[in-house]
Amino acid sequence: MHALLVEDDDRMARALGTALAQRGHTVRRVGRALDALRHVHEAGFVLLDLGLPDLDGLELLRRLRAVCDAPLIVVTARCEERDIVQGLRAGADDYVVKPFRMAELMARIDTVRRRTEPRSGRAGADPGGAGGFDGRTVRTGDVEVDLAGRTVRVAGVDVRLTRREFDVLAFLAARPDEVHSREVILDRIWGDVFLAASRSLDVHVAGIRAKTGRSDLVRTVRGFGYQLGSPTAPAQGDGAR
Repeated sequence: MHALLVEDDDRMARALGTALAQRGHTVRRVGRALDALRHVHEAGFVLLDLGLPDLDGLELLRRLRAVCDAPLIVVTARCEERDIVQGLRAGADDYVVKPFRMAELMARIDTVRRRTEPRSGRAGADPGGAGGFDGRTVRTGDVEVDLAGRTVRVAGVDVRLTRREFDVLAFLAARPDEVHSREVILDRIWGDVFLAASRSLDVHVAGIRAKTGRSDLVRTVRGFGYQLGSPTAPAQGDGAR
């Protein structure tokens, strides 16, 4: 698969490029945001450093997400919780902090690629599990979740979620009567139950609530996990919460 490596540090780029090539990937390395935008449409997946000389990496991430849906992993020295949360909210499929073990990064690339491949009925391609994407539209309150079309409407208005946010919502919507543990959700959507120690899932749940304007669309079961809720529209004048 063709990888776009956005990294301005020559030594890091050489190490990453060698590791990717050894796994059979072709690599285009760029060191500037403008070049990343120019070549992103060629990419099967993207590795993105945030410390670029011509544009803040988070801003580049937002621009890349506006034009391309390829799997994207942030690989950066920025380790503050705020940066991690912003990266995930901007559409990163994973966030790896430097320094890292190369074997772990390669495993994360494999996991992200499996979870973001086009759905063709193969095992692991359906975050809803068996029957999760059978063409149904799940309705709860004034929210409609089209599982097959991967669209969400609230009060008749389309709401755009990131791929990962939709995957989480679709997983809950496919089995609306069940309470799902954090570990099960992380395993099904991220392929990594050990992310339970991170805030990735919480960040995406917060994104779903904020973008739909229905804070009770995803119900928190304290100390365990999440369940699809029965949202009510906010009182007139309250606005989205």
